[in-house]
Amino acid sequence: MKLTGRRITAFCLLFFTVLSTAPGQLLVDKKATAKTRALYGNLRILSQNGVLFGHQEDDAYGVGWRRQDGRSDVKAVCGSYPAVHGWDIGNEGQGTNVDSVRFEDIRRYIRDVYRRGGVNTISWHMDNPVTGADSWNQTPVVKDILPGGTGHAAYVRQLDIAARFLRRCRSGFTKIPIIFRPFHEHNGDWFWWGKGNCTEEEYIGLWRFTVDYLKNEKGLHHVIYAFSPDRSRLNLDSADVSYLYAYPGDDYVDVIGLDNYMDVGVGWNQKPVAEQTADLVKVLRAISRLADEKNKIAALTETGQEAITNTKWFTEVILNPLKQNPDINLAYFMVWRNANKKHHYAPYPGHPSVNDFLRFYEDSYSLFESDLDDIYKPR
Repeated sequence: MKLTGRRITAFCLLFFTVLSTAPGQLLVDKKATAKTRALYGNLRILSQNGVLFGHQEDDAYGVGWRRQDGRSDVKAVCGSYPAVHGWDIGNEGQGTNVDSVRFEDIRRYIRDVYRRGGVNTISWHMDNPVTGADSWNQTPVVKDILPGGTGHAAYVRQLDIAARFLRRCRSGFTKIPIIFRPFHEHNGDWFWWGKGNCTEEEYIGLWRFTVDYLKNEKGLHHVIYAFSPDRSRLNLDSADVSYLYAYPGDDYVDVIGLDNYMDVGVGWNQKPVAEQTADLVKVLRAISRLADEKNKIAALTETGQEAITNTKWFTEVILNPLKQNPDINLAYFMVWRNANKKHHYAPYPGHPSVNDFLRFYEDSYSLFESDLDDIYKPR
């Protein structure tokens, strides 16, 4: 547990910040459960003075271990789990997901995170419903899986599997609120739903059908919908316009998200680190502005530096720019998974970035699971 002052800094806003419109009323699903509305509202308020830290599949495995209940690389370093826990339901209908995590374990981890007071978000590296290949298959099929298309029934079968998983995310009789992020990075061409593999109109149709089907046909009212283009395909000279490529509309999106591995000190970006940071600030300002205009929340839904080669990455690349630019308001940012010593995005015990991560953790701006005080309670 951190210092009391941290909790005061973050949570006094929950009691004294007044919003012009009740945040829970802004959700896509007007029948959203009370706890789902409360989570969304609290995330919106917290984003005004802090950011939740997230990590993909944190509970399931880490560097040198797998399936050890209660273990977490992040917790081993700083004493707390991340505030946001990412999962993926790709390989739907099989025994394990795309990262070889058993689906029955994912549901258990989701329940445990909820009971501890953390937040769960789910992405979907969905198999191509027509070819049967993985999500990186680029066969154009979106036009065929829309209503009336030859592959529509096949898509609905896969969507039913996803819906069944989401429905089973429960703690007792309580449906656990989930931030659901399907069809991510659609402005790139590497997924079958990506730009060049379907038209803008087809993508919008797919997104809208999916949301309508889950909430209206399947009756899932504990889902928050996150939209997340990829930064590498955005034009920063017109970031607001570029971001809205294939945007399904305000009635179909809850989270203005962004996947950004480009402006965070990566080697393949030829710009110097200072210029990358300037671009990061510019694009985060843009999504914060869009979220504010649309009365939604903004999030850096995927980011990180593989292997954390910059040992001050968490403070210099993320924390300082966020704190120094009050017009950036992110509800959360999530780094990718810890698969092994070459492919990891959060520190593990003994990693050279541990000391910097501890400074990041101790800063009142960063929020971890131990900082969250009943985030599912209406304020």
